[in-house]
Amino acid sequence: MTTVLVAGGTGDLGRRIVRDLLADDPAVSLRVLTRPNGGTAHAMYGKQNRVDIREAAYTDRAGLAAALSGADVVVSAVSGARAVILDAQRALLSAAVEAGVTRFIPSDYSADYRRVTPGSNRNFELRRTFAADLDAAPLRVTSVLNGAFADMLTGQAPMILFKRHRVLYWSSPDQSLDFTTKDDVARTVARVALDDAAPRVVEIAGDRVTARDIAGIMTELTGTTFATQWAGTTGILSAAARIGRRLSKDEDETFPAWQGMQYFVSMFSGEAELHHVDNECYGPHDWTTVRDVLEAHLLTMSPRADTATTGRPGL
Repeated sequence: MTTVLVAGGTGDLGRRIVRDLLADDPAVSLRVLTRPNGGTAHAMYGKQNRVDIREAAYTDRAGLAAALSGADVVVSAVSGARAVILDAQRALLSAAVEAGVTRFIPSDYSADYRRVTPGSNRNFELRRTFAADLDAAPLRVTSVLNGAFADMLTGQAPMILFKRHRVLYWSSPDQSLDFTTKDDVARTVARVALDDAAPRVVEIAGDRVTARDIAGIMTELTGTTFATQWAGTTGILSAAARIGRRLSKDEDETFPAWQGMQYFVSMFSGEAELHHVDNECYGPHDWTTVRDVLEAHLLTMSPRADTATTGRPGL
């Protein structure tokens, strides 16, 4: 029996990880960590007899250690900026060590932050700082790196201009970009959690495409020509991100506009590209491609929006 505790199990990615852990192995004993008096976890898992809900505040070291006591693996799926990625995860790590937990999976789930120029990407810098704490801790750690979430291409990130039939790029339209869906990331994390021999880093990429590739995919899916459009160099975008950060009042937000700019800089400069992808590390899998994601997105749009976006009603 392996006991896995998931922190952030009610979030978008966390609930997918919980789902896959429950589906993978009936011998898994699963805990979900939630803050005291929070109703979301109980509403989501209260009727699931295989899920043990543990309550503890991240500021309560004794309570946190008690919640982790007896766990073999801690999976962090929390999301946020400094207060979460550093402060909350440091508290979680300290409690894990105190409770005798042997393995820890941090909330990385990103492109390769290890090679990115220091100071050029806030969210990557937070992960790199916490990675140093992890490497100094007396337990085994596995980080899952997956590039960007493929879901961002459906409108969360302003790369595909659906109505203007353009795909933006910075510096080069032929820079390889790594994308993985949240479902595919969750599947991998669940398998890592149950793998006592998991390495320090597992790299996966559901798809690897360029801006030029994406334009071609959109053209094929819609029957309307999508062209690539140069939006400047990564240097110009980096400067704009610095100015935006200096003028903004959203330093504590997880993904303000300037952070999105920083992410595109990291991707289109090639610094955050994954170099050791091993999609077969946990056996064959039908990975969801960028084409799959975009096709599904177009199918969910209303007929009126389809006409405005693609020129083909009902696509």
